[in-house]
Amino acid sequence: MSASDAFAAGKPRRRSSWQHFSLQNAGTLLALLILLGTVLLWLFYFHRKVGTFPGRFELTSLVNTATPLALAAIGQTLVVLTRGIDLSVGGVIDLSNSLAASHMHSSLGSMIGWSIVVLLVGAAGGLVNGLLVAYARLQPILVTLATLSIFQGLALRVLPQPGGAIPAGYTKALANPTAPWSFLYILAAVGGWLLFRRTSFGIGVIGLGNDEHAAQARGIAVRRVKVCVYVCAGMLGAAAGLFSAATDTAGDATSGDVFILTSIAAVVLGGVSFLGGRGSAIGTIAGAFTLTILVNVLFFAGIDPLYQSFYQGLFLVVAVVLGILVGRLARVSS
Repeated sequence: MSASDAFAAGKPRRRSSWQHFSLQNAGTLLALLILLGTVLLWLFYFHRKVGTFPGRFELTSLVNTATPLALAAIGQTLVVLTRGIDLSVGGVIDLSNSLAASHMHSSLGSMIGWSIVVLLVGAAGGLVNGLLVAYARLQPILVTLATLSIFQGLALRVLPQPGGAIPAGYTKALANPTAPWSFLYILAAVGGWLLFRRTSFGIGVIGLGNDEHAAQARGIAVRRVKVCVYVCAGMLGAAAGLFSAATDTAGDATSGDVFILTSIAAVVLGGVSFLGGRGSAIGTIAGAFTLTILVNVLFFAGIDPLYQSFYQGLFLVVAVVLGILVGRLARVSS
């Protein structure tokens, strides 16, 4: 073998831009593939049972149901990227839902004003979480479990029993029941994420998740980034509460409890690593829609409601295993 041949044999093969993109976003791409497969299953079982494909009503209901989960899960994604977890998201949604349903009126000023108040309440809740995690150095799971109980108690104080009302104009603006316009908010969230990843804050979040000590050595204000992450998660949880209330047109101080586990499940399905620093909110959004569609799939497939939780859990386990395998393959290929 000549010297030139030996050099060529030892020279690492340069990957194409598509290969590089696929390896860097393997989890997100898998989440989108799982979503596509779930959509196809929904179309198949819906057509078999009804004799036609889903129309505008079904699509509108789907998007309006998935949007609050997607927003809450995006906030959960930010926290998970820093190697944390936010169990208080359900309590934030409970409190936001209760405040909106019990205080918001039909005037434009009231709707805008109380929306701002609710978002600020969510940010304040996230600020408490962030300060306790970043400065008191308490474990995120313990902090957010404690604040979850506090927020749930406050929600019951505001709205002791389901009731109240959301103005029709507010419902039309956030969760229009006549067409899936809520999807525009999802597109806005995707655009916001793409911008976020290019900001110094976004770079700091990813850097912190990869290696906190290295991020601090590079001049990243680690504590401040953590606090800001929890504040953003709180605001997104509050936004999810507003969308949930607008969809239901009334309030319920326990409506957010289901989002605690489903927001984490959406993050898992989205391919976000719980070791921090790797993942995308786009995958999380796909995971949120997958979970929402899966409920419809099980219903139209004729699965007994008693066993639906079993199949949902089984589906999640399979998806997680696939994600682990794809992640390992991506690391080996890189």
